Parts: sequence; C-alpha cells; structure tokens
Amino acid sequence: MHLSLLFLVLLHLLLLFFMLEAPTQAQGKSLVSAIFIFGDSTADPGNNNYITTPFKSNFSPYGRDFPNHVPTGRFTNGMLAGDFFARYVGVKEYVPPYLDPSLSIEELKTGVSFASAGTGFDPLTPTISNVISLSKQLEYFKKYQEKMEAAIGKEQMQNLIKEALFIVSAGTNDFVVNYNTIPIRRKSYSLSAYTDFLLQHVQLFLQELLDQGARKIGVVGLPPMGCLPVVITLHSDNAFTKRDCADFFSSIAGDYNSKLQNQLNDMQFKFAKLGSRIAYMDIYGPLVDMILGLKYDFEKTNSGCCGTGLLEASFMCNPKSYICPNASKYVFWDSIHPTEKTYYLISQALQPTIDSITKN
Repeated sequence: MHLSLLFLVLLHLLLLFFMLEAPTQAQGKSLVSAIFIFGDSTADPGNNNYITTPFKSNFSPYGRDFPNHVPTGRFTNGMLAGDFFARYVGVKEYVPPYLDPSLSIEELKTGVSFASAGTGFDPLTPTISNVISLSKQLEYFKKYQEKMEAAIGKEQMQNLIKEALFIVSAGTNDFVVNYNTIPIRRKSYSLSAYTDFLLQHVQLFLQELLDQGARKIGVVGLPPMGCLPVVITLHSDNAFTKRDCADFFSSIAGDYNSKLQNQLNDMQFKFAKLGSRIAYMDIYGPLVDMILGLKYDFEKTNSGCCGTGLLEASFMCNPKSYICPNASKYVFWDSIHPTEKTYYLISQALQPTIDSITKN
C-alpha cells in the first residue's frame, strides 16, 4: 500500500515536471556559445579606458549602481543592454572589454565587447574623438580568434564563433557628432546620401563578420535622436521651457532605421543558405514609449540624472557633479546615455528578437 502511494506521488511529480518543461522546449533551445559586441558607447564596457581619448567614463558618478559601485567605463550608472543580453542567453553576467589585459581564456571564451564610445560607421567619426574605429574592432576580433585557436584549437574556435551571438550598435555619433556638427561630410553629401553612405559601411561591416564565421547577428537601429537631452538643449525650439524632442533629428533616425531594416532583410534572404540569421533590433519604439510615458513610469524623460542633465556627459559628468538620488526615475543617466533601468527595459523588449536569432 505504501509502495503504491509512493509510486503515485512520483508519477504525479514526473508529470508536473514535464508540464512545466514543455513550454520551454516548444519555444526552442537556446544555442549560444558566446556574445560578441561591436559599436559605440551604448556597447562599450570600458575599452576606452585603455586608449588616449577624452571619451571616458571610468570615474564616478558613472557606475554608481554597478556592483561595488565600480566605474567600469560603461557610460551609465550600472549595466548596459549587452550585459542583460549576455545574461538572457546564459553565457555570462557581464560582458568585459576586449582590451582588458587581465582577461583569462575562460573569460574570453564566452565573449567580449570590442565597442568604443564615440565611434561610428563613417570612418571619419572615430577620428573626431580619437577612439577605436569599427574596422579596428574587426581587427581585434581577428586577433581574438587567433588567441582562441591557439588555446582550444581551430575547429572548436570555429564552432564557438558559429554559435555565438553578435550585436552591432552604432550610428548615432555619425549624425550627432559628425554630420550635423562639423561641415566636412555636409559639403559632400545630402542627408539622404549620407544615410546611404553609412548603410554601405554597415553592409561591408556585416559582410566581414559573415566572412569571419558569424551566423547570428543583431543590428541595433538608431534611437529617437531628437529626444537625447543634449540634442534637445542644442537644437530644440523650446530647449529651456517645455524641452520637446527635436523632431528633425528623430526623423533622421526613422528614415535610417527604415532603410536599415530593408537592407538587413535583403542580407538575410541572400545569406540564409549559410544558416545565417540577421535581424534588426528596434530601440526607437521602446524609447519613444518611455519618453512619452506610454508604457512606463519614468518621472524625468528629457534631462539626465547627472548635473543639470542638459549637457553633461563623459568628463563633464564627474565626481563634482550633482547626481539625482534615484536614477531609476530617469530615462537618461547623462545628457546622452540611458540609465541601467532603461537599458534593462530595452533588453526585455528585444528578447523576442534575440530568440529569433538564437533559437532553433
């Protein structure tokens, strides 16, 4: 009698286990070996710490809400979207900068970020602030592969790359820091032509990633650039009263994103035979929802937490700056970069896209 009861209890627990497991299996198994990130300050966890540039954030108040309050070089109060992506696919807690000389082979094996704050797709953009170009980031990726091949062998290294998630996040600096600030490109390109020029560089960059063995690639679109606090301050008609978004800049982002989506769809169709998955990652929509208060409960959406929130970023946001008590009430940490909470919400909104890239 006792054995029968025990059998029924075990059977019930077994059925319950399979019922709980079924939805996860139905969604598909995540097959991610590592995460590799390329781009600008939205993706740089501290590579700029190791180069000579004014575009740094390895000092307080940056990192105020990071574990142990460490200013890692991330341009925010805590974690970046890339860190949340890494956790979501289960490869690591935080994505380290490739240039950190202390990284072990085991740490390197699960992925790094090559991103550099201030860079862009236009080769001119990184020269403005002396940061790491995207072509140089690709060179670093090739060196990474050489190092991993020496450590784990060529076949294992190639499989690691094939099953890794690649994120590319850049473009804002090309428009805000480069095209609309200095006259060099404006003399040669109309706005539409410059957008096409950037997209040609996006395509060349992605082609190089594919040639290097990447197969799971997410490309982040532009944010509503006219809603960045610094852009509102410098370009909005009511910068010091209502502080509405500068629609001109947001429309640039919208046009770019539309063309980018079409380009990525074409590339996905062309390279599907390789087993590639290339997807557009929309941050424009989620950020507009946050800024307009459509879905989220932010109290401050048009200025940053650091200083006045109107202009300060990088060295202008420093240990002497006033800092808001609770950054989670703000969309932006400084006048350019989102808070950790914003990055977290963006990463949540992008989980279905990550799934489409990484799951069977």
